Amino acid sequence: MKTCIACGMPMMEKSDFAGEDTGKDYCVYCARPDGSMQSFEEKRTGMINFIIKTQGFDYKAATKIAESNMKRLPAWKDYFNMEE
Repeated sequence: MKTCIACGMPMMEKSDFAGEDTGKDYCVYCARPDGSMQSFEEKRTGMINFIIKTQGFDYKAATKIAESNMKRLPAWKDYFNMEE
């Protein structure tokens, strides 16, 4: 089983992978319509909105949670290392 490098979702079924390509390291939810991986800002915004919608946090708290989670993911580690 692979884990998405951009959001951490377990990818167990072929349909979980971007474009159903099991060679990809990111999931269907982190892919753009053309199959490429979303940018940092696209993923950050999507995670914030998902946290607000599903967990009821306000924008500030959702942003803190999203960024905390993203710091632990391989796709974004260099982005956060540049900020420090």
